[in-house]
Amino acid sequence: MGKMILITTDNEVKELEYPDGGLKSWKKLREHIGNGCELIEHVQPKRLYTEIGAGIEIKNVPGSKVSMLVDEEFYFHCDETKLNKIASWLYETDCHGYQILGNALIIGEKYGNAGIEFCEMSEEQFDLVFPKLKELGRRFKDADHNRV
Repeated sequence: MGKMILITTDNEVKELEYPDGGLKSWKKLREHIGNGCELIEHVQPKRLYTEIGAGIEIKNVPGSKVSMLVDEEFYFHCDETKLNKIASWLYETDCHGYQILGNALIIGEKYGNAGIEFCEMSEEQFDLVFPKLKELGRRFKDADHNRV
């Protein structure tokens, strides 16, 4: 199985296995996002590509392009205490004000029979993105700790 990345509301960045299994994988993705997620939103946050350097173009290698999945209806499931600082930074919330609440997943994309499909991240993309997001998580935790 391939990898994906979980970004939590506690500024944790974790490696997860991408679920295989058709519709069962959707259920597992929703469970990882949490907070009663029923509808997944596909997000392509600008800073994931410009600052982190993640792949923005689908190539022959599945997962060579990455994107973010969040709860489409997070305002119904979460309150402001569930702010995801890392995902919101990637999404440029500081520029437009729209926050990401709840957990977020960084996944891969590929061409499939029905067009573009979600999949695990390529090894190259995981090795590039994961350490940078881990460092970002440490910086946010340090900033929170220094405010207390």
